[in-house]
Amino acid sequence: MFSSVKSIGIFGIDTYMIQIEADVSGGLPSFDIVGLPDTAVKESRDRVRAAIKNSGFKFPAGRITVNLAPADKKKEGAIYDLPIMLSILLASDQIKAQTADCAFLGELSLDGKVRPINGVLAMSITAKQSGIKSLFVPRDNAAEGAVIEGIGVYGITHIKDLLNHLDGSAKITPAEHSAKGGEEPIKALDFSDVKGQVMAKKALEVAAAGGHNILLIGPPGAGKSMLAKRLPTILPEMTFEESIETTKIHSVAGIIDKDNPIVTVRPFRSPHHTISAAGLTGGGSIPKPGEISLAHNGVLFLDELPEFKRDAMEALRSPIEDGVVTVSRVAGSVTYPSAITLVAAMNPCPCGYYGHPTKACTCSLNMVRKYLNRISGPMLDRLDLHVEVPPVDYKALSNRGSGESSAEIRARVNKAREIQNLRYEGTGITCNARLTPALLRKFCIMTDDAAQYLSRSFDELGLSARAYDRILKVARTVADLEGSEKIEKQHIFASIRFRSLDRKYWNE
Repeated sequence: MFSSVKSIGIFGIDTYMIQIEADVSGGLPSFDIVGLPDTAVKESRDRVRAAIKNSGFKFPAGRITVNLAPADKKKEGAIYDLPIMLSILLASDQIKAQTADCAFLGELSLDGKVRPINGVLAMSITAKQSGIKSLFVPRDNAAEGAVIEGIGVYGITHIKDLLNHLDGSAKITPAEHSAKGGEEPIKALDFSDVKGQVMAKKALEVAAAGGHNILLIGPPGAGKSMLAKRLPTILPEMTFEESIETTKIHSVAGIIDKDNPIVTVRPFRSPHHTISAAGLTGGGSIPKPGEISLAHNGVLFLDELPEFKRDAMEALRSPIEDGVVTVSRVAGSVTYPSAITLVAAMNPCPCGYYGHPTKACTCSLNMVRKYLNRISGPMLDRLDLHVEVPPVDYKALSNRGSGESSAEIRARVNKAREIQNLRYEGTGITCNARLTPALLRKFCIMTDDAAQYLSRSFDELGLSARAYDRILKVARTVADLEGSEKIEKQHIFASIRFRSLDRKYWNE
């Protein structure tokens, strides 16, 4: 006999409907799975056979053929165990069920229990768009799938739960729709804890307000990591659309908290400098998201930037520029979003004390140049703000007073972002850092004094075309923080000041 049930496939974060067809006929006993399955899918045969027997059913003795359609797309993972089992039971006439508007997902254990899987949120979206009314998933994934309204998501712990629901003997209650997420950024972290560093804090405020990338350079112990870890506390709250985008990526990567199924706090990713290029961009036969994509809509912090491998650093260039990262493999190409705020931190030399006011540097000039040159010109050019983080003196450290809190800074950042949201409404642009050249000319209007000052600076400093664009974008953000419609001379001055540090270190 023949049966057919629906499931959902996933490639990267793209999902698509799959028809799982089973044919049980006479002949020598065999069990074949076709439709371009990978090794994990082929191993479903043994898991499904054991799960059927251990759940009180009879495994058909004839010839069993299971087809995963469409057959031209690679199928990966154990997520098809549950629908394969169901299709065999239907085809062997051991159960009766109406499954036309249902879809099934789940990995089976040998005793019939249903184990959690990755990517359920993305699959739930596709199921709703395809007219599916009921989605059956492992219980641990039910809250994640139920983030999407308009579809019934049923969590099951054992295949008997599913079969009892389908025959009407014991109905399962659908998971309650919830957009509950995690807590706000670690409450112990606040900008009021940072002593001194007025310039660096202002630069991070500009970076947060405009979505700009930033480089922090200074000696060990100056507070670079401390500042970077507090950046998420002043970033604007995530919109629901941003939360769904980010959650899809985290879901595919398998790092969703089942108790907080939607990401509502901007991610902060801080990979070690030994990470490979594939670890940053993503990899695998069917590529999984890397650190760049896991930081989507949040912060990617690269501490000790010169210690990263050259190919890993250079792999950042296109994602920073384009806001997406594309990984190509034999099975196909996967594009992950990567709208990140990049925060990089580094020492000025191997010992860390080059240019220090009180401690002597032990590095030769050649060592310093070699160290700094690990960061290429094109990479440096893509960092909008270059900020020095000097050592903090005793007077500032011993001051019992507290500086501005993250909440106060965030209020100004939110106002600047509101201005940008109104300005770029309908363009698909979310912040100044994402401005296209055409929109840059339209929205970055300078006063005559500002234009003349930028013209002189461009020639004197030998700026590149990319540097010119980024100076304008940063100046637009500085103007937004001050509530100015036009970019004035002081805004250009501030923007160039935030970008002139490379002259001190790289041009000596």
